Amino acid sequence: MMTAEDLLNALEDLREDEFKTFKWYLQQPDILEGYQAIKVSKLEKAKRWDTVNVMVSSYKPDGALNVTKKVLEKINRNDLVQSLSDTSSGPRVSVDVSDDGETSENRRTSSSQSEGQKTHDVVPLKEEYEEKKAELEAEIQQMIQKRQLKIQEMKLSVKLSKQDADREIAEGVKVFTALKECVERGQASFTDTIKVKQDTTKRKAQSFISELEQEISDLKKIKTEVKQLSPSEDHLSLEQCVQSLKAHRSSRTGQRSASVHDEGTVVRAVSQLEETLSEQMKKLVAESELKRVQQYAVDVTLDPDTAYPKLVLSDDGKQVTHGDVKKIVPDNPERFSCCFFVLAKQSFSSGRFYFEVQVKGKTNWDLGVARESINRKKNIRMSPQCGYWTVCMRNGNEYKALAGPPVRLSLKSRPQKVGVFVDYEEGLVSFHDVDAAALIYSFTGCSFTEKLFPFFSPCNNDGGKNSAPLIISPVRVK
Repeated sequence: MMTAEDLLNALEDLREDEFKTFKWYLQQPDILEGYQAIKVSKLEKAKRWDTVNVMVSSYKPDGALNVTKKVLEKINRNDLVQSLSDTSSGPRVSVDVSDDGETSENRRTSSSQSEGQKTHDVVPLKEEYEEKKAELEAEIQQMIQKRQLKIQEMKLSVKLSKQDADREIAEGVKVFTALKECVERGQASFTDTIKVKQDTTKRKAQSFISELEQEISDLKKIKTEVKQLSPSEDHLSLEQCVQSLKAHRSSRTGQRSASVHDEGTVVRAVSQLEETLSEQMKKLVAESELKRVQQYAVDVTLDPDTAYPKLVLSDDGKQVTHGDVKKIVPDNPERFSCCFFVLAKQSFSSGRFYFEVQVKGKTNWDLGVARESINRKKNIRMSPQCGYWTVCMRNGNEYKALAGPPVRLSLKSRPQKVGVFVDYEEGLVSFHDVDAAALIYSFTGCSFTEKLFPFFSPCNNDGGKNSAPLIISPVRVK
């Protein structure tokens, strides 16, 4: 007979992400046909035992069993469905008692003895027929349920796809609106520049005209004076006229261009706009991508059983530093014994996940993911070939992607918080500067075949210069 403990055992076998999905299904009114959805408030912070109690109180034991099986089938944990089926099934004996106290079993026995060999032949055939009929009906019902579940899964997939599409459209509209505003600002700036130059041209032209008009007036006066000279007058007056004319000949006013307009304004404005748009587009795309991957945030805690003996972990499993004292700890197979490394408790073998780590105040650190089978008992080269997909910082300002060979990274700013995103099926591991919303580096085309664990190394504390902790931070979407 199934007990609450059997349900708890099944839930204990779920990974953390599977357990979250399990609770999500319990909250959906259109998923569990025939069963009422459980309020979000009852499950939001519920642990596994709490979840079992809520289901039993909401659906009764038999209902809780049926709901658990349905949800486990939805998250593809048919192995647990089978274990629950084995638990709930068992020998059941049904005994009918007649008015005279004789059991139906006794009546069947005496009847069979009296009816002889004919009844002995007919009853087994009838029972076999009924058994096969029941099996066939059960098989058909199971096939119907599987198809109904598939329909529900497809409806859910369409619903989630629409949500993703709506979110992408909203982000896309935001990006294009920002780019449009950038173009409009560029156009306004260009127009203002042309108008300012036109005003400048107008003022300069007016000044030139005034100077030319003055010179014309002076030349007319000289002309009149020359015309009035007669041969009988002395040469001094004539020489004075000649000198005045020479002064006007050397004037540059008449040589100045009538136009001061710059014909290269449009080309320079378009070139500047193109550069601005390129930078703006990179920034907006990076911000949009960061928001997208942050949707896959998971709760990550450090695993003390994997930590190098000199590493100091906080009680909540969110911080790690390098200490000077080597602690006496069990040398279990999971523990790193030669490098200042530690893994998370959580592992992932499908889907997408994202986490953020504060690296503020550190001069050296390593972050990324590692596969389960990495060698933990000796020094090895950190590279994808050896099971590590990581980025590191050295000497306070030197950044590398440990891609084998390492790739030097040129970053515009020093990251204070680093986001790590993994798409298991796509073979992608990307690193993001959270505050700057900038991509640091991406490993692409990776082939993952086993569990991946978030990986951390605070490196040596370097006499206190690198004593700041690595801190696993809660993800806040801007």
